[in-house]
Amino acid sequence: MNWIKSTLSTVAGTQEPEYGPSAIQSVAAQTETTPYTELEKKDLRWRALEYTNVETQQFYLMADDGTLAMVQLIYSNVVGIHTTVQFNSKIFETGGPGKHLWCSDPLANYGFDEDQTSFYADNVAITLDEEGSSYTVKSAINEDCIVNLTFTRTSPGFQVGKDGTSNFGTDPQNPWGSMRHCFWPRCKVEGTMITKEKEYNMKGKALFIMALQGMKPHHAAAKWNFLTFQGPTTSAVMMEFTTPPSYGTTTVNVGGLARDGEIIYAGASNSATHTSSAQDAGNEWPEPKAIELNWKGHSKDGKEVTAILRQERHAPEDEDRRKRVI
Repeated sequence: MNWIKSTLSTVAGTQEPEYGPSAIQSVAAQTETTPYTELEKKDLRWRALEYTNVETQQFYLMADDGTLAMVQLIYSNVVGIHTTVQFNSKIFETGGPGKHLWCSDPLANYGFDEDQTSFYADNVAITLDEEGSSYTVKSAINEDCIVNLTFTRTSPGFQVGKDGTSNFGTDPQNPWGSMRHCFWPRCKVEGTMITKEKEYNMKGKALFIMALQGMKPHHAAAKWNFLTFQGPTTSAVMMEFTTPPSYGTTTVNVGGLARDGEIIYAGASNSATHTSSAQDAGNEWPEPKAIELNWKGHSKDGKEVTAILRQERHAPEDEDRRKRVI
């Protein structure tokens, strides 16, 4: 009966019943025996499921000159009837949201290579090399942002637990949905993003994430916290989602720390806290003003690992005053 209710809500778009927290099998349970698994090339295969799901690849770029950008491919299937594919790119402007360069384009004549690890469409290609250690991303789909980038991981990739997946459903042996994340936490990037105004040299550091929401996204998660940090010697990533009440408002947090050549720690015993917030002027959501993120666990050789990142958000006028003082 619960399976029927879940299927109905997927097709009709209605809110799911409250199944309770036992209806999500968090990936955190896998970490009791397997804290994380290093990725192999086969783990980067596109699943291209034939039921409602959203599958994505995201690359977050931090160039040596301070430029921040993102490129993303979204492969979405609705009820196994209609598939859409979208390529997105964004160059962030620290001067304010209205100045970001955002491009989003539907793709045609799309498909995968025989291994399901590389993607092709008209004017877009995301190609994984033979060793499974480097992606090339090329896009000429939008003249406002021509993309030609190469991402090479400098540390191992990982997925938390055995397969990086939390499952949804009242019968753990027959789940009706899932959530999966896998990461290349530390990469080097080379190449360009060319706009009508400027050619951006994106040489620097990057994060790669492959994700699968094997159900309607708003049924799986009601809210998210996400962080990527790329320092001179260390990288950090954290991805946290909290389910709707239908799955007991359960929080799942996966993340890790890496340096060149090694994973320092990866697991699910992390936390993200908004230590200060205020009402967002544009909606009813609380806007975080200060955050604290904690990674806590053990390295591969059993040593205790703890990392804390705290950040307070400053208004643009405060930043201008700070610069004048300096």
